[in-house]
Amino acid sequence: MGTWILLRGWTREKRHWEDFPEHLAAFVPGADARAIDLPGAGQRHTEKTPSSIARIVQEVRDDTACRNGAGPLSLVGLSLGGLVAMEWAREHPGEIERLVLINTSARPYCHMTRRLRPSNYATIVRLMLAPPGPRRESGILQLTTTRPADPDRIARWDVWARQLPVARVNALRQLAAATAYRAPAAPPCHATLVLASAADRLVDPRCSRDLARAWNVPFAMHPSAGHDLPLDDGPWVAAQVARWLGAAMP
Repeated sequence: MGTWILLRGWTREKRHWEDFPEHLAAFVPGADARAIDLPGAGQRHTEKTPSSIARIVQEVRDDTACRNGAGPLSLVGLSLGGLVAMEWAREHPGEIERLVLINTSARPYCHMTRRLRPSNYATIVRLMLAPPGPRRESGILQLTTTRPADPDRIARWDVWARQLPVARVNALRQLAAATAYRAPAAPPCHATLVLASAADRLVDPRCSRDLARAWNVPFAMHPSAGHDLPLDDGPWVAAQVARWLGAAMP
């Protein structure tokens, strides 16, 4: 099934996909899943995050998978990563074969108060200002997942945050780029699947539903997962992708 590029969300890095690449490979035989970092996060944390989604795409395309001519790519974008995925497909349609967008939101299909629930504004500011530590990572998990707290995961994510810290200015630039972004009027890739979580505490799932309706593309809603759907139920996501691919194949 070729190369699948996995794009994470706001202030997160490729390691936060945890075991989802393995789930995708198990459900989609032949899928070569490669998680990459956005500029300003992960291995690229010392870089300055561009102030627009279009410029983020320009830098992401310099990733090794693209330089090596991996052929048409399939993109899986979570939240902010979904905006990067759809813009990549719009600007370079010949490079993208499939899009899977997870809990993403964009103008004009979703109002700002649904794109980021106002009840979380204070929590997000507090987490941004908090020093690295288990308490901050625990707060992020409480906001983005519905799973019980996992001390091992919290400790692991805390280590990652200290190893490759995301600068506050880069976090703000990512947020500004996402806020200003305007999605295409039509799906930028013919093969597009939209997934959402009914229990998303961060972004209203109607954002994904309305995007899928406007574009007239397949849509599925997980009944109990949070914003970080691949973490809450990676096998469900992979199964939805496999089912979608099977339905699309002759």
